[in-house]
Amino acid sequence: MDRRSFMASGSAAALAATLPSCTTPPAPGAAAAPTGDSADARLRAMLDRIFYGRLEDNPEGATGLGLDVGERAHLRGRLDDYSSAGRAKDLGRARADLAQLHTVDRTRLSPAAALDLEVVEYDLTRTLEGARIPYGSAGGRYSPYVISQLTGPYRGIPDFLDTTHPVKNAADADAYLSRLAQFDTALDASLARQREDAARGVFAPDYVLDTTLRQLRSLRDQPAAQTLLVTSLARRAREAGLGDAYASRAERIVAAEVFPALDRQIALVTELRGRATHDAGVWRLPEGEAYYAGALEAATTTSMGAEEIHQLGLSQVAELEARLDPILRAHGLTRGSAGQRLAELNKDPAQLYPNTDEGRAALLAHLNRQIAEITPKLPQAFATLPKAEVEVRRVPPLIQAGAPGGYYDSAPLDGSRPGIYYINLRDTFDRPKFGLATLTYHEAVPGHHLQISLAQESEEIPLIRRLGGYSAYSEGWALYSEQLADELGMYEGDPLGRAGMLQSFLFRATRLVVDTGLHAKRWSREQATDYFIRTTGIARGRSQGEIDRYTVWPGQATSYKVGHIVWDRLRSESKAKLGPRFDLRDFHQVLLQGAVPLTVLERLVERRTAERLRG
Repeated sequence: MDRRSFMASGSAAALAATLPSCTTPPAPGAAAAPTGDSADARLRAMLDRIFYGRLEDNPEGATGLGLDVGERAHLRGRLDDYSSAGRAKDLGRARADLAQLHTVDRTRLSPAAALDLEVVEYDLTRTLEGARIPYGSAGGRYSPYVISQLTGPYRGIPDFLDTTHPVKNAADADAYLSRLAQFDTALDASLARQREDAARGVFAPDYVLDTTLRQLRSLRDQPAAQTLLVTSLARRAREAGLGDAYASRAERIVAAEVFPALDRQIALVTELRGRATHDAGVWRLPEGEAYYAGALEAATTTSMGAEEIHQLGLSQVAELEARLDPILRAHGLTRGSAGQRLAELNKDPAQLYPNTDEGRAALLAHLNRQIAEITPKLPQAFATLPKAEVEVRRVPPLIQAGAPGGYYDSAPLDGSRPGIYYINLRDTFDRPKFGLATLTYHEAVPGHHLQISLAQESEEIPLIRRLGGYSAYSEGWALYSEQLADELGMYEGDPLGRAGMLQSFLFRATRLVVDTGLHAKRWSREQATDYFIRTTGIARGRSQGEIDRYTVWPGQATSYKVGHIVWDRLRSESKAKLGPRFDLRDFHQVLLQGAVPLTVLERLVERRTAERLRG
């Protein structure tokens, strides 16, 4: 999962919320824009104004992309606006942006420019449709709760300051302190929004709030000097030769401003916990059925309804269990369901790294070796490879209790750091060896890192689209990449590795069942968890975390298998039509056209196939 892209909402809608009248120089590595006064050139200029304007209201995104330099250097000292007023401002400008895009004469555009226009219009339309429901967020990723184990500045900003904000000189350190001094404002803004939503009856279930409180207290219940907010700056300031004064100033800000704001947030979450129910699904919220329908549409970029997705999941589960059976039998696992036998395999000491710092270091080294092993094989399937490198890191312990099992953080445009594949190592029992390779191929190469980096480095599309994303497209690609790794021979002589791949597919098929079960069929947390464990064989701790994730990100989990099915079908159809003229490397060049809704991807592949037939 791409955790922190510039499109925080999961689509270009987050990026397209402002439209200033100024022009701005291109970003590092930007694609050459069409020249002259053509319709294509005017559209590109319009889209670039939207992009650069969004940077002014998304300073954290600007830092993540390495674009908070030069005339935008002032952004390095600011945080995003987490208030209701900020949200209303973004929506108002989105309406204006869409109205301006509607003035473009698309009959005068080239096919490439018409695609750019279609995709950005799609994003803006989805943003405005989602805004009809007044709580939480409803854009590319639907999340009904302002504060949860996965949402809220309390969990995002400390990690952002530690891993993304640079501290290479005094100006960087001053900007860090400036942002740290705004942390309490961000916390209070999210608190105010959550209070507004709570008045409508919208706040997370009891078990989600329990985890949220643990995470809040893990940041609050320690001396200010020992918080990550201070130790990160202290370490990096010393490395930059800036001494200890910055750490002392940060400690005072945390003690005097951040801690009281965290206390206020803890008090609110504690209050809500006392009122919370145990019901998991969004069906219990105002307009909950409409909210979930919108969430499914946004996640899958299709018109599939909950019942159709639920039944698809059940059929996929049955098919994958049948594929797993002979592999498990050959390993001596003959009794019980596929999930039960996978659970037994998980308990094998030979499949586990020690749950120690040394064991975690060995596991991370193993993942880096897997990346090194598949990289030489990538030219067999790809004509274009990304310039950006990728490395593996552990999910920061501060947020690991509520974080996903793995996710990807794309490299900035300036190349100042590699892409990062994060893995959650709160308990190594959740990460048996037989399942590690398929996760690596999903998050790194040929999965998220390759797909996202190729789009970012593409010379064919404007920045607003190079940095956009759709869960069904990117997560579907990443799951397809696990299959592609098998086709490249990565599991030859490793039947348990192939079982890990099939378990990964089974995991995503099960998501179709439990996500719709929770939010449409009114399953309880316990019912969903028991089904998940029984079907996938994944350890209870990790399974519980998955169900809790689906609670606060309704619909998102359905995007993986739906997207994978579409990617796999499109390749099969193209291969059938082209016969011996089919070229896998050429098929994958569609990645250079950037992420698009699945319905648009179908048209792109069909058009490319037709062109090859004519050629």
